[in-house]
Amino acid sequence: MSLKHILVVEDEPSIADNITYALKLDGFKSTWVVLGQEGVDVVQQEEVDLVILDVGLPDISGFEICKNIREFSDVPIIFLTARGEEIDRVVGLEIGADDYVVKPFSPRELVARVKVILRRSNNQRVSKTISKAFMIDEAKHQIKYCNTPLELTAYEYGILKVLLNQPERIYSREQLMEQIWSSPQERFDRVIDTHIKTIRAKLRVINHNDNSITTHRGIGYSVKLR
Repeated sequence: MSLKHILVVEDEPSIADNITYALKLDGFKSTWVVLGQEGVDVVQQEEVDLVILDVGLPDISGFEICKNIREFSDVPIIFLTARGEEIDRVVGLEIGADDYVVKPFSPRELVARVKVILRRSNNQRVSKTISKAFMIDEAKHQIKYCNTPLELTAYEYGILKVLLNQPERIYSREQLMEQIWSSPQERFDRVIDTHIKTIRAKLRVINHNDNSITTHRGIGYSVKLR
């Protein structure tokens, strides 16, 4: 099972070191960035399970970063702040944060809160917003594009879901078949190309300018989100 990936957006190295060390001790993978915009980029480009976000960042307020992330992702967010006023906590929660921790704090307590939120999130989230354009509803085995449900076959759904779950990653035809096809007898190399062609056609019915799926000749396919 892959490690849960926690993004830490914090401009004070000593605080970030304590957080990432505590996360590592509890078996989490973590990425640390200093600037808010860097944090937004990581959430857009990588699989992130939870964000620990400082409110007082040098480039953009953590509140603004939270609003930005909420435009394309429902990833859980915990705010860190030196301010303890009730109004700040209320604002943070109203704009989409899942929890609020006031400095100074115990890294072990923070990790405990991370665990609680991840458990709650795993139980509640049946849909995942990938970008402003794509949303996966795993309970319904459905993918929406521009708020419109795509009429996909089981294999088309599987291919697009794999590509969307790791945007920018290039999957070979063999890798896609290994993840989606259960029976080796059903697999043959060019079937992926056929399904990619039909997926593209269905995306372009909704948006005729769509070019989300990129072909890497001799390698495979990837999804580029915009």
